[in-house]
Amino acid sequence: MEFQHKSVLLQECIDALNIRPDGIYLDGTLGGAGHSSQIARRLTEGGRLIGVDRDRTALAAAKERLAPYADRVTLVHSNFAEIDAILDSLGIPAVDGMLFDLGVSSPQLDDASRGFSYMADAPLDMRMDKDDALTAGAVVNTWPQGELRRILYDYGEERYAPQIAAAICRAREKAPIETTLELVDIIRSAMPAQALREKQHPAKRSFQAIRIAVNDELGAVSRMMQAAVGRLNPGGRLAVITFHSLEDRIVKSEMQQAARGCTCPPEFPVCVCGKKPLVKLVTRKPIVSGPAELEENPRARSAKLRVAEKL
Repeated sequence: MEFQHKSVLLQECIDALNIRPDGIYLDGTLGGAGHSSQIARRLTEGGRLIGVDRDRTALAAAKERLAPYADRVTLVHSNFAEIDAILDSLGIPAVDGMLFDLGVSSPQLDDASRGFSYMADAPLDMRMDKDDALTAGAVVNTWPQGELRRILYDYGEERYAPQIAAAICRAREKAPIETTLELVDIIRSAMPAQALREKQHPAKRSFQAIRIAVNDELGAVSRMMQAAVGRLNPGGRLAVITFHSLEDRIVKSEMQQAARGCTCPPEFPVCVCGKKPLVKLVTRKPIVSGPAELEENPRARSAKLRVAEKL
């Protein structure tokens, strides 16, 4: 399947990165290279773009799209949480900007064989990186009922998490749950009639939760945010697009913490911790898509862009 992805908040990201033609930039979620191609075309021969993705299909598509800029692009198969290891392996101490467009990409959702979609039948996979060992099938068939309930509630914000987790465990006692539509039927069977009449697909929240667990998405975001600021040059920008409240909470909290500096209690007359702000917040409130983009790309509706600048 051809890997094409409509980049969200494209111009806003390019503006946010404040690109210098001779700078070094890292796109930690390369995808179809929509953002990256716009960064690369603004670089001169002295500039460099490092494109990272955990999905080899995305990397192959990006290599093709970025071919005109091959002299200034380095592609890396890795998880964006491994920023330190990636930059160390390339001998780069710090960069002038980083972009992370979080969440699952459109081609991954649209390729039924990847098992991300609750609309088409496929093996329960959901791995962004096919080299990873953990699959959705393993989560659904082997994780304890309490752990299933926790991820459905915490990652999917699914109010029927106890009923769905119990239904999954009952079903797998009879036979392994092997496909996406088998799982959809089990989820449906556990939900009351009024929930099935809601506009949103009944399996949407559960599939999101399982996908996040399979790919350790929230852990990766947290590790990335803790490493990113330390690998930016002064004046370098960190731009992060989130698609749901769980990711946004982590990004907002880490940016605010990096911008805060002193952590002494308010009653202390002078600072004794010595902590200084590491960044300034470029966006107090997140940047969101305008009406024109929403009309063209409904998946942009939940996107939020936050930006910080290294001091």
